[in-house]
Amino acid sequence: MDVKVLDFPNGGSEVASVPDSGGSLAKMLHILQLFSESEPVWSTVAIIEALETSRSTGYRYIKTLHDAGLLNAVRNGHYSLGPGIIEMDLKIRQTDPLLLASEGVLEDLVEKIGHSALLCTAFGDSVLCVGEARGPLSPANRFSRGQRRPLFEGGSVSKVILAHLPHHRLKSIYPRQRKEIETAGLGNTWSSFRANLGRIKKDGYLLTIGEFNPGVYSVAAPILTDQKTALGSVGVAWDEKQRRDVDIAHAVIAVKHAATTISDRLLENHQP
Repeated sequence: MDVKVLDFPNGGSEVASVPDSGGSLAKMLHILQLFSESEPVWSTVAIIEALETSRSTGYRYIKTLHDAGLLNAVRNGHYSLGPGIIEMDLKIRQTDPLLLASEGVLEDLVEKIGHSALLCTAFGDSVLCVGEARGPLSPANRFSRGQRRPLFEGGSVSKVILAHLPHHRLKSIYPRQRKEIETAGLGNTWSSFRANLGRIKKDGYLLTIGEFNPGVYSVAAPILTDQKTALGSVGVAWDEKQRRDVDIAHAVIAVKHAATTISDRLLENHQP
């Protein structure tokens, strides 16, 4: 364990021990998860209390994140998320294989069938929206880039990913989240859970109605790796009250074609 003198963004210094461990890194990165729309600014004291760590360690974490541009000092002893995150967002838009392979695909979906289109990926035990193209009549409270939903309750875009996860991953998920799986209507036993996912997998798409927002239809298809496991999903959504002219069969065909296009591009880009 090293010892060093820290100079803080708001003045002053303090001697602190500097452990090098994965636990410390995880705790430091957890600071970034504290910020939200309802709490966009956090004080140094509040951050340290939330982490349940020592003052010296808390200051060290804050200084490290501040120096990296991930935190921004908005006033004395108070921080918001920093501009470095915006820079990283640009980099991921320019380099993420899934985003690059989907270029133009979501926009084509909106043009063909008029629905809002989403690109999603698995993120832990949830699904994260990483790309979107809005239709002229987007549903209220629609899923948007940067938002997460539970893997079992996120509608079609999440369940088609779940159905194509590797067997060992599903075996790990099931005992931890049996209640959530049963509540989502995916089965009350391991065998029924696997059977329900098998039907989704066989169909190659999923249509849901009102699972996340009342009256909202959602169709999604999986983006597959060469091992036929899901890297993500493509989906469209529309409000039945605003769009009674929707041809569901046409929407299913268009979504499956979009997912296949992205899957094929990913495979082509990874050819030696």
